Amino acid sequence: MTKRVFNFNPGPAVLPLEVLEQAQAEMLDFKGTGMSVMEISHRSKEFESVIQTAEADLRELLAIPANYKVMFLQGGAHLQFTMIPMNLRAAGQSADYIVTGTWSKTAVKEAQKVGATRVAANTEADGFKGFPEKLDLDPKAAYLHYTSNETIHGVEYFIEPTPPAGVPLVCDASSDFISHPLDISKYALIYGGAQKNAGPSGVTMVIARDDMIERTPANLPVMLDYKVMASSGSLHNTPPCFAIYMVGLVFKWAKKQGGLAAIEKTNRVKAGLVYQAIDESGGFYRGHTQPDARSLMNIPFRLPSEELEETFAKEAKKNDLIGLKGHRSVGGMRASLYNAMTVEGAQALVQFMKEFQKKNG
Repeated sequence: MTKRVFNFNPGPAVLPLEVLEQAQAEMLDFKGTGMSVMEISHRSKEFESVIQTAEADLRELLAIPANYKVMFLQGGAHLQFTMIPMNLRAAGQSADYIVTGTWSKTAVKEAQKVGATRVAANTEADGFKGFPEKLDLDPKAAYLHYTSNETIHGVEYFIEPTPPAGVPLVCDASSDFISHPLDISKYALIYGGAQKNAGPSGVTMVIARDDMIERTPANLPVMLDYKVMASSGSLHNTPPCFAIYMVGLVFKWAKKQGGLAAIEKTNRVKAGLVYQAIDESGGFYRGHTQPDARSLMNIPFRLPSEELEETFAKEAKKNDLIGLKGHRSVGGMRASLYNAMTVEGAQALVQFMKEFQKKNG
C-alpha cells in the first residue's frame, strides 16, 4: 500500500487523494487516446475539452458572471504582479495597494518597477498581524489591489476592502482560492496560483471583467497581454497542459464535496481545532495573528524557544506530519490547512501538539 503522510506544506501543497488516483489511472492512456494528457496536442479536441470543462466547472463553483473572462496563464502570481499594472494602469495613472504581508509587499515592489504606485495602508510596523485600521485611498486610482490571504503571516480577509466609487478592486487570492464562496461581481480582476488549493504549480487562474481586459494598451509583449490571452482561450501558445488537467480534476472534486460553501465549513472545522489547541496551551503555543484576521488556510505559531521549534519539527516528521516549519523569513511553525487537508490530519496535528507540550512544557 502506498504510504501517505499528512502534508502541511504551504505550496506546492496537498492534493485530494482521489484526484491523484484518477491522474495515476489516466497517466498512460487519457480517455482512450493511447497517450498521456502530457503528450496530446493542446490543439486537439481532447485537450480543448479539458480546458473548456475546467473553465465551466470553475464558473459554476464561483458563480462567475458571463461578463468575466477566465484565463489559465503561466508565471505564477509573481507574473501577475507585473501584468496587472501593465494592463490595467494607464499612462500617468497611479494604483493603490494594501500591504498586509510578504506577498502584497512584493506586489507593490513589482508594480513600482513599471509605474506610479501608492501604498494605501501597510501593517508591517505591527508585524503583519492583522488588518489596517484605515485606508488612505486615491479616488482616481487605476485600481485597488489587496491580498486576500497572506500565506506567511496567516492574515486572511473575510470581507473585502471597499474601494472608492469607480475604482476597480483587484485581488491576489492565491492561497485561499476556491476555499470559500465569493461574490465575483465585487472584483474587477481576481487571480491565484494553483499550487495551494487548486492543483500543482505551473498554472495561474485569472478572472477578469471584460471592461478590464479592454484597458490593455497596444504593443504590450504578447505573453503579457490580457486581451490576447483571453481572446485565444488561453491557447495563444502551448499552455501548461498537465497542470490545467489537474486543476480540472480538483474542480470536479470540489463540486463533489458540495461546492465551496461545504468546503468552507470543513475548513473552519480544521482551523478551529488547531486554533483551539493554541489558545488552550497556556502560552506554550503562541499564535501570530490577531483573532479577527486569523487565516483558515495558514496558521503560524511559535513555541517557547527556537530549540523547541526545531525539536517539534523533527518529531512531527517522525509522526508523518510534514511541512510544519515556518517560512525562513519569520521562523517558528506553520500549519497549512488547504482544502485537501482532511479533518483527520488536523486532529492528528492537534494530538501531536498536546503530547509534545506534555513532554516539553
